[in-house]
Amino acid sequence: MANDASNTFVEIVAIDHEGRGIAYDDDKTLFIENALLGEKLTYKIFKKKKKVFFAKSLQILEASANRSKPICENYGICGGCSMQHYDFGVQLAFKQKAFEETLVHVGKVKPINIMSPVSGPGQAYRHKARLRAKYIAKKERVLIGFNEKLSHFLTDMTSCEVIPKKISHLLAPLQYCLTSLSIKDQIPQIEYASNQDRHLLVLRILAPLNDSDMAVLIDFQNKYDIEFWTQTKGTETVAPLLKDMVHYIDYINKEFNLVYRFQPTGFTQINPFINEVLIRKAMQLLEPKKMETIFDFFCGLGNFTLPIATFGAKVIGFEGNNHLVNAARENAKLNKQTVMFEQRDLFKVSKDHIDKFGLADKWLIDPPRDGAMELIKSIDKKKQPKKIVYISCNPASLARDAEILIKEKGYQFSKAGVLNMFPHTSHIESISLFESYDS
Repeated sequence: MANDASNTFVEIVAIDHEGRGIAYDDDKTLFIENALLGEKLTYKIFKKKKKVFFAKSLQILEASANRSKPICENYGICGGCSMQHYDFGVQLAFKQKAFEETLVHVGKVKPINIMSPVSGPGQAYRHKARLRAKYIAKKERVLIGFNEKLSHFLTDMTSCEVIPKKISHLLAPLQYCLTSLSIKDQIPQIEYASNQDRHLLVLRILAPLNDSDMAVLIDFQNKYDIEFWTQTKGTETVAPLLKDMVHYIDYINKEFNLVYRFQPTGFTQINPFINEVLIRKAMQLLEPKKMETIFDFFCGLGNFTLPIATFGAKVIGFEGNNHLVNAARENAKLNKQTVMFEQRDLFKVSKDHIDKFGLADKWLIDPPRDGAMELIKSIDKKKQPKKIVYISCNPASLARDAEILIKEKGYQFSKAGVLNMFPHTSHIESISLFESYDS
């Protein structure tokens, strides 16, 4: 049945939390890509799992008024985006609805107040990404881009609307640049990082560059005002192409007058526009004050830790990755902020670990998709922080943790809202406030 095309149309009767249309055809339950509620369409099945079928739309017979023309010519083939066919405002409404429904269905919780959703640019927002590269002998060209949707094949793309225009416009000339190298078949990926001023391209190379290759790359970076870096093995081998180039990149938060120094392959937020709003909202909810002690869990480079410190609070940042801890300490020195950073496996943390650092007035939590369940469980009712600001990239794990906070730890779910950190994808970023009834 896989890859079969339908002979009759179906009607989309619901949308799942990944943004796919749901339809029924005889005994088949279909999850259909590029489909909106109420649309009638034909489809083609590409995957089957028990009685569930995954398909893509072939022909839209009756289109929804909420359908929008994709901004990118590669949409539908490239796997980088999944919601460009949604009107941009409808994308945000969908994410808000999916967020609230997940809280209710998974955690049986609901915030007292829903904050207005936050959105930003829908194009050129992604200032960090990892692109694949592959030399295709039949095309006699190196392809650069993202994987095709649900495939290991590489999208043949010469532009991308969600990455900075400078990088998008470079995709075509960069393909021909890499094709001219002696090691054109030894470059599997390119990771780029931009701070809106400098644009770094890290080439993962599996063989040494010769003098001719170096000349080609130097000429390209001078012509297009970009910086090539190379990576030969692990992240410790990441370095600028030339020794006299600057060995780091800075991201500046003008609102708090902070500089974040990071490596181009290290972790940092990919959407600087929404990240600035997120930091501002986190500070508004947390309300840091002088003489308070605040714990920042999963602190990374100090994205929230350093802004908290500017209010005069005593801040301790906890992070599991030692490289990030060291980078955060350097950022604190760079900004002349007195902040303590500690390496801790926050998925195995216990009450004793937290008690060691004393009582905190407030917590900020920004975990990966798995959430912060062990951390939440470690809260002692007798020494609980009066406020917890929880930033989440997964509504399901947030809902699970919120249920523990409310039903076991004595918190009220005061506020929550979504931010469109990753436009044109089903990814949902959110920020929530939990307050102790005793505060």
